[in-house]
Amino acid sequence: MLRLSLIALGLLGLLLASPAHAQSGLVPPWGTGESQGEDLAISLATFSPGDDVPAWWGHGSLVVEDRKLGVSRLYNYGMFSFDDAMLARFAMGRLEFWVGQARAEATYRYYRAEDRDVRIQELNLTPEQRVQVAKRLADNVLPENREYLYHHYNDNCVTRLRDMIDVATGGQLREADRAPGRMTLREHTRRYTAVNPPMSVLLDFMMNDEIDHPITRWEEAFLPDELELQVASLQVKGADGQLRPLVARQWNYYEASNRPRPPVEPPPWGPWILALGLGLGGAALGLAAWERKKGGRLPRVLLGLENALIGLVLGIPGTALFVMWLVTDHTVTYRNENLFLANPLTLLAIPFGVSLMRGKNPKARTRLFKLWAVLAGSGVLGVVLKVLPPFDQDNWRLIALILPISLGMAGAFGLERLLARLPGGARTSARRDDPVARLEAP
Repeated sequence: MLRLSLIALGLLGLLLASPAHAQSGLVPPWGTGESQGEDLAISLATFSPGDDVPAWWGHGSLVVEDRKLGVSRLYNYGMFSFDDAMLARFAMGRLEFWVGQARAEATYRYYRAEDRDVRIQELNLTPEQRVQVAKRLADNVLPENREYLYHHYNDNCVTRLRDMIDVATGGQLREADRAPGRMTLREHTRRYTAVNPPMSVLLDFMMNDEIDHPITRWEEAFLPDELELQVASLQVKGADGQLRPLVARQWNYYEASNRPRPPVEPPPWGPWILALGLGLGGAALGLAAWERKKGGRLPRVLLGLENALIGLVLGIPGTALFVMWLVTDHTVTYRNENLFLANPLTLLAIPFGVSLMRGKNPKARTRLFKLWAVLAGSGVLGVVLKVLPPFDQDNWRLIALILPISLGMAGAFGLERLLARLPGGARTSARRDDPVARLEAP
């Protein structure tokens, strides 16, 4: 479970990575000055999302072709080495990506084999602009220039393409992209991760209000599909003052046969998440009531098992989030309001729950009550603080999931403590076959 949680956190650093195969040591003719601007074509290639987690976001690359010499190169800023060193660098928020070059046709065939769209937009640039882009790409791929510090939203393998196109158009792309974006970075993240609801909720849990503020279309272009749409709609002004489309022509090299596009809006999961939270919290209350009424071993074991599992599922991400805030460079995890809901304390539900299952520790119930009372109180405090401007994180669906669980757990153990203190309140669940019940009866 810990490894799964770390992998999930790693998605923040691999959002737009793609396994295109780089080739080193190939110096294209535009890198040596052989190519003429009139013979060059610059294209934006967009690849639709795939099945693997890092491929959920799709991918993009720039392609340079010298049609006279019959040479083409695809430049991919999403290269990384998936090894233990990479995981360690990511864990500290210092993941380095690099740009590689490959033969365009070979890369297209790779994505076709993955049954992913390959959509091409040839850019309507002047010969001078084509040479400028081609030389910058050839320079970027050199060993001394190719690496960069990756940021999942601000500096990734698509924003690098966006910036390159913007420079080629004299800043006209950025100027057009000053308009407000359609949604926040969190909303975009939710819709692209909708293919896997548990992972989507986990990623939502890990990210703070840094991704909740209004953004511009420029910032939305961290996504390949968004950049493709913006390039398609942009009219650029030429030296003669006339406007012309940035895209000279576009076509589909390959269209996926049976692969749905990401939803246009984030999925409306709120009611279902709330129902799950209420169900889990209500289950704890139901098990406590069953044990009090009927006694026996089974409801105690089930209640202890639920505590241990919830402690595992919520405690590990909560602890990882706390550690990432303290010791890493992942700014998107800092001051995360979800720590009111789940944090390192939540892990204590694992040993306490196991003790309750085993029935050998008379203090297990008291400890669980105190633990869940603290977590429930902390969760309520997190909601109350939302009246203050700094507490503006969009974490309502996490509140809907986790707070009912904490309240239900606290209620399950608190109610029997209250009843036990009433006159004649020795627990009716104290059966001779339950040693914990006998030990706790006043």
